[in-house]
Amino acid sequence: MVTQIKKKRLKLYKDRLNIILDIAQTINEDHNIEDLLSEFEILLREELEVGKVLVFTLTNDIWHNLLISGVTKEEANQINVEEDLLCYKNIESITISHPPKLKGFDAVIPLFHRYAPIGYVLIGDIEEEQQGISPTIKHLKLIQIISNLIIVFVENKRMQNALLEQEVLKKEMELASKIQNQLVPSEFQMPKTQKLNIQTFYQPHMGVGGDYYDIFRLSRQNIGFCMADVSGKGIAAAMVMSNFQAVMRSLFTTGTNFKKLIHLLNERVNASANNEKFITLFIGRYNVVTRRLTYVNAGHLPPLLYDVKKKHLSHLEKGCIGLGMLDFVPSVEVGKVKIPKGAKLLAFTDGVVELDKGNQVESNAQEIEDIFSTNESLENNFNELRGIIDKFVSKGAVFDDISLLGLEFK
Repeated sequence: MVTQIKKKRLKLYKDRLNIILDIAQTINEDHNIEDLLSEFEILLREELEVGKVLVFTLTNDIWHNLLISGVTKEEANQINVEEDLLCYKNIESITISHPPKLKGFDAVIPLFHRYAPIGYVLIGDIEEEQQGISPTIKHLKLIQIISNLIIVFVENKRMQNALLEQEVLKKEMELASKIQNQLVPSEFQMPKTQKLNIQTFYQPHMGVGGDYYDIFRLSRQNIGFCMADVSGKGIAAAMVMSNFQAVMRSLFTTGTNFKKLIHLLNERVNASANNEKFITLFIGRYNVVTRRLTYVNAGHLPPLLYDVKKKHLSHLEKGCIGLGMLDFVPSVEVGKVKIPKGAKLLAFTDGVVELDKGNQVESNAQEIEDIFSTNESLENNFNELRGIIDKFVSKGAVFDDISLLGLEFK
């Protein structure tokens, strides 16, 4: 008699061990989460005769219902993990004193990682009046072991998928950054003329950004240049700006009428940005012979023009609203300036003047103007500006893309 009991126990242990080994093998074969949950459900319901199963897991501080079997979604949705389950610290059977929402379940299996709950498994029988020991109670310890294996696998799989997504995003950002850097003109792509000294600086806040500047020769006498800023940051802003750069290059020519150009650009921005983003723009055309600058400021921060001889600083403000703000730009004022010899012009985006100071944004515009409003060369001005930018970046005060474009008129 004793031998028969031992044989039954030994067979039971072997069966349980085989079940655990089967689950472990399934995990090692790196199945997806859905397949593993399906195996878990079949094991509980068909082999262990468990009638009802609910699995809750915690992801990004939110509890999710991972598996519903043997109960309706309405019944499952009535259970609030924080209100109904967090009180369970150990595996235990549910008695009549437990919450009414858990009626129909026989046991709660809490699952922990470093003393913090990461999952709950609820199990119950379909046949409430069956004879003998309930399957849920009979196999409770085994189900706890299997549940731990399943939940750990699910969490590891999610972490693995998150890392893969981050890696894909990183590669996309690197590619977008590479493409965007090719759009920003390098020192060797700048127009070569003895009439102008050109200085530039570009620093996207997130690897890619929504700032854009360009300078190129329109004809032997005319140099075209612009500075633009898309609302927002990151890949979305970079995509809009990349499209804008292509449009700008195709439409901006020597004989371009600035008012007509602004209306065309506004149409293109509305079409590409779907009314979700807008662009501020400063665009200028400089004739190196007549020393005449023609420009439009479309809602951009006014560039600084400093007359070295008269020691006078002015702001280039004439223009219109930003592009993409309205379906139609109501009015455009074209600015025209005769540039004095030795004068300097500085165009920039708001990343260099808007700084994060605790809970508020402070303007650094006065410091920029003070640096620029001197008889120092444009190159020296840029060296000092870069030093200021590096200082603020190290303090974490910069929260936007930064672009600078400087012209020194000889």
